[in-house]
Amino acid sequence: MHIGLIAGNGRFPFLVLDAARAQGHDVTIVAAKEETFPELNEAARQHGSAIHWMSLGQLGTCISVLKDAGVTHAVMAGQIKHTKIFAGGILPDLTFLSVLKQLTSKNTDGLIGAVANVLHDGGIELMDSTALLEPLLAKPGVLTKRAPTEDERKDFEFGYRMADAIAALDIGQTIAVKHQAVVAVEAMEGTDEVIGRAGHLAGPGVRIVKVAKPKQDMRFDVPVVGIATIQAMRVAGANALSVDAGKTLMIDGDAIITAADEAGIAIVGRVPPHAGRVPPERGSSGGGPAGGAPAASGLGGK
Repeated sequence: MHIGLIAGNGRFPFLVLDAARAQGHDVTIVAAKEETFPELNEAARQHGSAIHWMSLGQLGTCISVLKDAGVTHAVMAGQIKHTKIFAGGILPDLTFLSVLKQLTSKNTDGLIGAVANVLHDGGIELMDSTALLEPLLAKPGVLTKRAPTEDERKDFEFGYRMADAIAALDIGQTIAVKHQAVVAVEAMEGTDEVIGRAGHLAGPGVRIVKVAKPKQDMRFDVPVVGIATIQAMRVAGANALSVDAGKTLMIDGDAIITAADEAGIAIVGRVPPHAGRVPPERGSSGGGPAGGAPAASGLGGK
């Protein structure tokens, strides 16, 4: 299959490229000038994949490039910060303008879902963004050497209700909790910024709850955590993290668990109430978060 890779920032696009090529797929890359790491050029060269750089607003050009390459299926991988859209400086082409005019709200599901519809109309189906990376999806249960304490578990249980609610409203996917009170809520700023703000507001002992949406579209905006998440928690004094099993991409694989163990941070994979198929628990025949996963191409951060 010839796959289109629509790349945002972080390591996610590198992992998708590695996995797609390892599985014998041809890949044509469309990289966002405002977001994608420049090191993707070298990764594309090593894999013999064409890469095209364009602005976030050039949706029509993106579709034309992929169609000309013979692409019928594409993957969106990597974050596109909404602040880039709202801060100005992006010039939308006619295709992107037509998308914006149809929207009643510019939240993630509305905006990217509309883009997915335009791709579909152009003969390009958007794939599950984790389809090539299933070994990196979080497993259920305690993932670290240290299990959460009773107080940490109480904060998790308290936080799930609020986190699920904001995720259902497409506001954000992460909240910070301490002593069964919400310290910080994610909106457009991203997980690491929420963690930093929570540490500033409440000091050490914050717990982080990151969830998938109740009707999570796995084609885009899937929850992602990495070593950078653990580093942010370490700086903020946050000591426990809950992620949704089967829905959250552990972008750095087992290295995340190692970093958490070194920092004394407990990580658990919650089976969400809206879960579909969830991978087997860590330590069972399914292996850990990175079992069988492809190596990333030359980037250390999320």
